Amino acid sequence: MPKCILIGAPIDSGQKRAGCLMGPAAYRVAGIAHEIGAEGHGIEDWGDLALSDLPDVSCPNPVVHDLAETVAWARLLMDKVDDALSEGGFPIILGGDHSLALGSAAGAAAYAARQNRPLFLLWLDAHSDFHTPLTTTSGNLHGTPLAYIAGREGFDAFPPFPLAVPAHRICMFGIRSVDPAEQAAMQERDIAINDMRVIDERGLVAPLREFLDRVRAESGMLHVSLDVDFLDPSIAPAVGTTVPGGATFREAHLVMELLHESGLVTSLDLVELNPFLDDRGMTARLMVDLVGSLMGKKVFDRPTRSK
Repeated sequence: MPKCILIGAPIDSGQKRAGCLMGPAAYRVAGIAHEIGAEGHGIEDWGDLALSDLPDVSCPNPVVHDLAETVAWARLLMDKVDDALSEGGFPIILGGDHSLALGSAAGAAAYAARQNRPLFLLWLDAHSDFHTPLTTTSGNLHGTPLAYIAGREGFDAFPPFPLAVPAHRICMFGIRSVDPAEQAAMQERDIAINDMRVIDERGLVAPLREFLDRVRAESGMLHVSLDVDFLDPSIAPAVGTTVPGGATFREAHLVMELLHESGLVTSLDLVELNPFLDDRGMTARLMVDLVGSLMGKKVFDRPTRSK
């Protein structure tokens, strides 16, 4: 596996609940670099990104907030993720709210296009994030990145997405909160929605392996976007958008172990961690533990915890 490159994205502009900007620091305190290094991977930490000048942009939807900041973050992250991939690295973006995927996925798409390889997307999230700046009723742009990636209209303020990801290359996993307008737009594109009902009926392994088989068959690159609210709030409380019925500890680790065994993942988002809402760092530690599984850590490698 190529060396891992940590990119801190302390972004709070995609939603209204303060705290996600502390996410990158929490991941570092929870030992993400040590966890990756313990599995024998090289690692570089590029530190936290910071905005300079904000673009002069506007949106006809009056409820959209912090548009200039979110566009600026998207541009910055697009360049940095592209840079990391171009250096032969495996970028891990430490968020920050999910609006960061507007930039991280765009950077992965730009690099993939230059390599003449298709980009695939695994969206591990309670929400579909398929609104556009024109359709959002909350104004929270962390609910828009998947629509941008899939090529929906309404993103005139943002850089053109390098190459829209078609529906058959998108896999939504763990979905359990979708607005009717989002659902209608997704059905128009026939995106595979593996909601919790599908997972309850079929289990995790079959649908995930089917998707990974498609990635492998097309020699694709795979960008994984992991939202804290993919996990059940009982084990991961540090998120402002909790939805009951999420993935369990065992299910989440199984997903990560299957991804490791596939050898297909080329970039990773860790998003929506709000340390202000955490319980003594338990969510940050769990997310870092999941990264360990993605890097090759096995269940039997885990120490027994004191009772």
